[in-house]
Amino acid sequence: QVQLVESGGGLVQTGGSLRLSCAASGLTFSNYAMAWFRQAPGKEREFVAAIRASGAVTHYADSVKGRFTISRDNAKNTVYLQMNSLKPEETAVYCCAANHGISSHESAMDYWGKGTLVTVSS
Repeated sequence: QVQLVESGGGLVQTGGSLRLSCAASGLTFSNYAMAWFRQAPGKEREFVAAIRASGAVTHYADSVKGRFTISRDNAKNTVYLQMNSLKPEETAVYCCAANHGISSHESAMDYWGKGTLVTVSS
């Protein structure tokens, strides 16, 4: 049974930082590309960042480039999202997802976590 469990969310002030983690189990983690998505209240889910299985290639939404960093530790079956200079409009539930291919599109994801809430206060 595949499980993706996010942690690290919480309340942070505008301009602050948070580091999210997503621990994976039940799959060969090093064979999966991983991605982060977020869904703000009343809005559709949107792509944030992705990283290939090897960790050699990353991809970011334009809105987070230069502020967010995705990384992974295949020995720990964990993917991370370092978020800096957070903005109130980035308040959302952040979910990680796994894809056995290379696409970072939402429809291509094979497995999803339940998410962790990030609240950015103004």
